[in-house]
Formats: sequence, C-alpha cells, structure tokens
Amino acid sequence: MDLPEYLIIPIIVVGVIFVLGLAFWARYKTVGPDEAMIVTGSFLGSKNISEDDSGRKIKIVRGGGAFILPVFQQSEFISLLSHKLDVSTPEVYTEQGVPVIADGVAIIKVGGSIEDVATAAEQFIGKPIEALKGEAQEVLEGHLRAILGSMTVEEVYRNRDKFAQEVQGVAARDLKKMGLQIVSFTIKDVRDKQGYLDALGKPRIAAVKRDAEIAEAEAVRDARIQKANAEEQGQKAELLRDTNIAEASKEKELKVASFKKDQDTAKAEADQAYHIQEARAKQTMVEEQMKVELVRKDREIDLQEKEIVVRQKQYDAEVKKKADADRYAVEQAAEADKARRMREADALQYSIETQARASAEQKRLEGQAVADAERAKGTAEAEVVRLRGLAEAEAKEKLAEAFQKFGEAAVLDIIVKMLPELAGKIAQPLSSIDKLTVVDTGKGEGAARVSNYVTELMSTAPEMLKNVSGIDVESLIKNLTSKSKPAPAVAQQSPHELVSLEAGAAQE
Repeated sequence: MDLPEYLIIPIIVVGVIFVLGLAFWARYKTVGPDEAMIVTGSFLGSKNISEDDSGRKIKIVRGGGAFILPVFQQSEFISLLSHKLDVSTPEVYTEQGVPVIADGVAIIKVGGSIEDVATAAEQFIGKPIEALKGEAQEVLEGHLRAILGSMTVEEVYRNRDKFAQEVQGVAARDLKKMGLQIVSFTIKDVRDKQGYLDALGKPRIAAVKRDAEIAEAEAVRDARIQKANAEEQGQKAELLRDTNIAEASKEKELKVASFKKDQDTAKAEADQAYHIQEARAKQTMVEEQMKVELVRKDREIDLQEKEIVVRQKQYDAEVKKKADADRYAVEQAAEADKARRMREADALQYSIETQARASAEQKRLEGQAVADAERAKGTAEAEVVRLRGLAEAEAKEKLAEAFQKFGEAAVLDIIVKMLPELAGKIAQPLSSIDKLTVVDTGKGEGAARVSNYVTELMSTAPEMLKNVSGIDVESLIKNLTSKSKPAPAVAQQSPHELVSLEAGAAQE
C-alpha cells in the first residue's frame, strides 16, 4: 500500500527524532551520591573541570548526570564509599627503648573535592579497591610506627587521643596526595610482651587499693563512732522514757486505787441492798415455783398413767403383730428351705443319673471298641494263619511237583549242593570264637577233637534232614546206584562219607 506524499516527511522526522532520543538515552549517564563519574575527551565544557599544569582536562560529575558524546568522550566511575582499615604494627621501640605493639582502626575514603576526586581517579581508576586499601594501610602503618618511636610508653598509654591525632595529622598529608582523606582514626590497643605496661599500672593499682582500704577503714571507724553515739543517746532516751512512764504509771495507779476504793465501797453497799432484795424476790419466786411444780407433778402423774395404758395396749398389739410376723417369716423360710432342698435333691439325683448313664455309655462304648478291636485282631490273625497255611500248602505242592518233575537224581543234586552251606552254618559258631585254648594229653588228640567236631556234626546231617523234611538221602543214593552202572570211587561212597567230605571242605 503506497503512502501519500504529505505523510512521508512527517514519518521520517518522527523516526529521526526517535533514533536521536534512543541515542541520547543510551549515552546519557547518571551517578548517585556515593560515586563520581570521570568524563575524558573533547568538548568537556567549563563546569566541574579539573585541569593540571600540563593542560590535561577531565570533567567530574557527582550526584547528577551528563551526556557522553559518542566517539569524542568516554566515562569512568570511581566509588566515594568509605573503607575500614585495620592498622597494626610489629614491636616498635619507643623513645625509651621499650618494644610496644599498637593496633588501630582507620576509616578512609576518596576526598569530596574535585581535586581529590581527580587525584584519586588518576591513581586508582582501573585498580581494584584492595589496591587502594593496601596503599593507604601501608602509609598509615608507616606513620604509626614513626610517631610511636618518637613518644614514651607513658605518653602513649596515658594519652591515646593525642597519639591518634598526631598519627592522623601526619598521615593525612600523604593520603591527601593520593586523593584520600581520613574520616577517623582510633587506637584500639597498646600492648607489650615484656610486661612494662602491667608494671606501670601496678603502683597505681596498689595506691588506689591502699587509699580504698584506708578510706574503707576510716569509714568503718566513723560509722562505729556514729553508731556508738547514736546507741548512747538512744539508751539515755529510753531510760528517760522508762522513768517518765514509771512515774506516770505510779500516779495513775494511785488515782485508780483511790477511785477503786470509793467504787468498791459504793458497790458493796449497793450489792448488800441488792442481795437483800434478791433474797426476798427469790423466796417469793420459790414459793410460786413450788406451787407450779405441784401442779406440774399432778399433771405428769395423770399423763404417765394414761401413757402406761396406751403403751400397754401398744405393746400388746406390737408383740402380737411381731409374733405373727415372726411365725409367718419362719414358716415362709421353712417352706423356702424345703423347696430349695427338694430342688437340690432333684438336681443331685438328675446329676447322678446323668453321670451314671454317661459312665455306663462310656463303658459300653469302650467295651464295644475293645471287642471290635479283639474281633478285628482275631480275624486278622486267622486270616494270617489261613494265608500262611495256604502258602505252605502251595509251597509244598510246588515242591512236590518239582520233585516229581526233577526226579530223584535232581533232588539228590540239590541236597548235595546245600550240604556245604549247612556245614558252614554249623561251623559258624567256631569262627566267631576270638581265642581257643586246647589242652593236649601229649598224643595230639586235643587238636584232632577240635577238627573232628564239625565232621561229627555233619555226619548226623542225613538223619536230621530225614527227620525234618522226610527225605531219606541214603535211600535216594541206593536207588540211584542200583539203577545205574558202577560209578567211580567217589560216587560209590556212603552218604556218611559224602557228608564227612563236605564237612572237611567247609572246615577248610
């Protein structure tokens, strides 16, 4: 959208004014009362200008503002705030040669005049505040040592204000050259490591203590004298007072005794007349009282008689009523006790019957349980016996079938194979003997008897096997030998010899 020509120029003017306003606002610098602005460059004007001998100029602005021309001028700021310095010296020898240490506090700031601000700006702009404080502290400590060395310890100790003023006066001139001024300077402490100051104070302390003790003793003495005089005057006054009191008491007692005498006389006369009149009045009164008493006695007798009759009737009624009530109470109590005892007897009977029934039921159940257990046990044992018999019968039947199937030769073979095991079982007791002592007669029969013991036992094995199982080993062997051809020498031996051979093998 094109603007009309008559609006272009005003808009340009407004824009130029706005840009100039922003530039002015950006370049106009203000300072507070606690700082100063140093303006350097050209076109500084003539107000608040500091010029040195060489013709160099700077403009100093405090508590106001100034426009800093771009390109031609620049600004720096310096603080006018005060700074605290702790000033201390090492041991410094005084005029008397006594080493003393002094501590002080100084408050410094940049001077308020244009010359002071210009001087401080020339020396400290661009440096940190610590640099300003350090230089000022060195100046103060140097002058403090110099003044301390020109004075005696007594002068420093007794007049610290004068000492501080001299240090401040000397150091102020040097600090003025730096654009600084001393706001205040105070000596905090003066001390030494040799005890010189303590020695200076001891005579004065002793004198003060002495004067105080003397003054205290004199005050005590004066107080005692004053107290004694006061006590003496007090005692005299008390004695005089007691004397006057005694005389006054004496006069008073005399007057009181006289008055009392007259009073007692008058009182005695009055009492006598009073007693006579009182006796007469009492006599009349007694007579009247006796009459009244006689009338009262008569009335009391009548009342007592009537009360006796009433009480007799009341007693009869109460006794009868009480007797009836007691009888009724006894009857009711007897009935209640009878009912209670009957209920207790019924309850006891019911309890006994219940316990008896419970006991009988318990015994019945216990007997039934025992009978059931015995019955079950007998059934189980019978079943075991039956099953065992069946098993034995079945085993015998199987054995008989096996014998029938195997034949006599097979049975004899089984028996012969069992003989070594039987011989080992018979000889097992001998193997468990730890130690055996054999007594020999000298013919070698002791050892032979031990070795023949098993052989003799095994020789009875066929007879034992026949008695136990019914198998006749000798008959089996004879039947087999009669049916077959002649066998070798070993096969033609008797059963007893076979058993002996098996026993020997088992013994070996």
